[in-house]
Amino acid sequence: MNDIRLLVVDDQALIRSGLRMILDAEPGLRVVGEAADGREAVEIGKRIQPDVVLMDVRMPGMDGIEATRRLLAAGLVPEPRVLILTTFDLDEYIYAAIRAGASGFLLKDAPPNELIHAIRVVAAGDALLAPAVTRRLIEEFAARPDPEIQPEGMDDLTDREVEVLRSLAAGLSNAEIAEALFVSEATVKTHISHILAKLDLRDRVQAVVIAYESGLVRPGENPEA
Repeated sequence: MNDIRLLVVDDQALIRSGLRMILDAEPGLRVVGEAADGREAVEIGKRIQPDVVLMDVRMPGMDGIEATRRLLAAGLVPEPRVLILTTFDLDEYIYAAIRAGASGFLLKDAPPNELIHAIRVVAAGDALLAPAVTRRLIEEFAARPDPEIQPEGMDDLTDREVEVLRSLAAGLSNAEIAEALFVSEATVKTHISHILAKLDLRDRVQAVVIAYESGLVRPGENPEA
């Protein structure tokens, strides 16, 4: 199996070097580039095409949110996954990062094993947010549904796929969805893959966002009901 190639983006050289030491020591991970600001992150990211970008938020010039947006709009194939690393556990950053296309959001004070796990999760194509962050994200979108937001493909979802999407919005894991719907986890994974493909979504976090924004799940409603 090929190593997961990483780009580390932070305006502090000490943090970059510390992350490099931790990550290069882990089998299967390899830091292939560093950037000190968002503009440099976009330039280097386009050139080296990493699998995962560890992106700081607050940086001089272009911040990590805008850098994420531009990097993911560059049409790279395969598209890199962005894991936001920040000391600021603030709602506006979470909202903006997910909007920009980030696949995960982790605080810098997380222990190394959590960081390594997060990298592997997003590299595998899944999304990762700390549970408290996920709850606030859902509350944010639940507070502002917009029935006008109906992504192409929503009408193409089968009844079972709609059930799975509502379960995702409830924050259920694949195992919990499988138990609730009396199907196997493999079947759930297949349904989720079909949902993401039909709605042209990057990962399950975007699916949750769409479920609330489109009004499929409404504020105060139990998505599991």
